[in-house]
Amino acid sequence: MPAAGVDAVTDDGAAPPARQRQRRDGPLGRQNLLAAIATGYLPLILATAIIALPLLWMVIGSLKAPSEVVTQNLVLLPQHPSLNAYREAGTKIDIGRLFLNSTIVTVIGASIKVLLAITTAYALAFVRFPFKRVIFVFMLVALMVPPQVALVPNYILIADLGGVDTYWGIILPGLGTAFGTFLLRQHFLSLPTEILQAAEIDGAGHFTKLLRVVVPISTPTIATVALVTIVTEWNDYIWPLVITTDPARMTLPVGLTQLKNIEGDASSYPILMAGAVMVIVPVMVIFAALQRFIVAGLTQGAVK
Repeated sequence: MPAAGVDAVTDDGAAPPARQRQRRDGPLGRQNLLAAIATGYLPLILATAIIALPLLWMVIGSLKAPSEVVTQNLVLLPQHPSLNAYREAGTKIDIGRLFLNSTIVTVIGASIKVLLAITTAYALAFVRFPFKRVIFVFMLVALMVPPQVALVPNYILIADLGGVDTYWGIILPGLGTAFGTFLLRQHFLSLPTEILQAAEIDGAGHFTKLLRVVVPISTPTIATVALVTIVTEWNDYIWPLVITTDPARMTLPVGLTQLKNIEGDASSYPILMAGAVMVIVPVMVIFAALQRFIVAGLTQGAVK
């Protein structure tokens, strides 16, 4: 008789069917491993490749010679990598000035947008005032309307106010952020009401509750909104292109239009790729530094 709790063994030394099924269906079993690869790793690898390969190809192309970019034979890696394209881009456009313009517009615009999103979301979540639900519905409608619809009215208004070729003319029309306000409002509503009630009993007003209670415990979500706003401000192209004609006020994405690609001129392709890399690198550095807040901010309050 086999001991209790110990599976019996057949005469030929093989494990019983129950143990075979346990090994086959365990965490490292073949079926589970294939399922994990098919439903997890494979889609992740494909999504990463779709996103990363064009960026990698752009970086590699900026290091190639013009003859290696425009050729009938595919050249994966440059034979003699060089930074000549970056130097050529620096001589054709004022990279330093464009970078400074983008930094000014991004820092001021993103700071004001995040501040407005925090205060507006707090008001929609905790302050009682007439037509609050109507205002929230209009904000949701604003999420569905593309910003290009207001391009002409905004230009007429800013031009009449004398905002053409000015920093405030670039910043002002985009100060409203429906996405950030919506995300913060939904997060604020998920906060424990006991904390706010305790602060109110202690005599805290709305301003004190916002600064000392709501903002400290909502740092991941606020950081998420700030990161999305920074990336949006830095990469904005259409409105700065419309409102600026002076190269001294152009942002970096708009300034790259001065690197015009002349048809048949193969030497311009590496220069254009180099300019695109200079636009993307600062955003990628900021994203890499703050990307952990995205997951924490978007999932905070989802599980209680």
